Amino acid sequence: MADFRLETDRLVLRDWRDEDWEPFFRHTNTPEVMRWLGGVLDEAGQLAARGRLERYRAEHGHTFWVVQRKDDGGHLAGEVLGFCGLKRANQEGGPAGDFEIGWRLREDAWGKGYAREAAEASLRAAFTQFDAPHVIALTVQRNCNSWGLMERLGMTRRPDLDFASKDFDPEAGMIIVYSLDRQDWLASGAGAKR
Repeated sequence: MADFRLETDRLVLRDWRDEDWEPFFRHTNTPEVMRWLGGVLDEAGQLAARGRLERYRAEHGHTFWVVQRKDDGGHLAGEVLGFCGLKRANQEGGPAGDFEIGWRLREDAWGKGYAREAAEASLRAAFTQFDAPHVIALTVQRNCNSWGLMERLGMTRRPDLDFASKDFDPEAGMIIVYSLDRQDWLASGAGAKR
């Protein structure tokens, strides 16, 4: 497989390199970032997460890619900001096998529009490069920043796909699902922004 790379105005989404893992975990494995993602990972958890991301790439040709700020003198120039991309949904109890978009950015990258920019590029790749019929996104009800972005991306709340899970919000015990299909994405005009 050729190395994967997408560029936006400010970002590069690309395959992982060995040197990406240390700054990624240093900046994103924090209590605030991991609040709705199962909590801070110990070393074994970090190795397992790395293995999953690498396995998604090997098995499907896509993963949650590294999000890196372009080295253009802007905020966090050249830095690994986190990840964003596509995997096949595999959460126990959830809609298995669907294309799933996900993101995780470091705190000092929040509120700058980076997550939306990376997610829009990932959705474009899903529909134009990987021929996805639709894309889902998972979160918990109390993570309003996450589902707010899903809505800004044009995704629709799908309560019929919600499922019980204590993995990310043990108190609520539910994962909620959003979805966007290819036709709605094209009708929104996003397909014309290639």
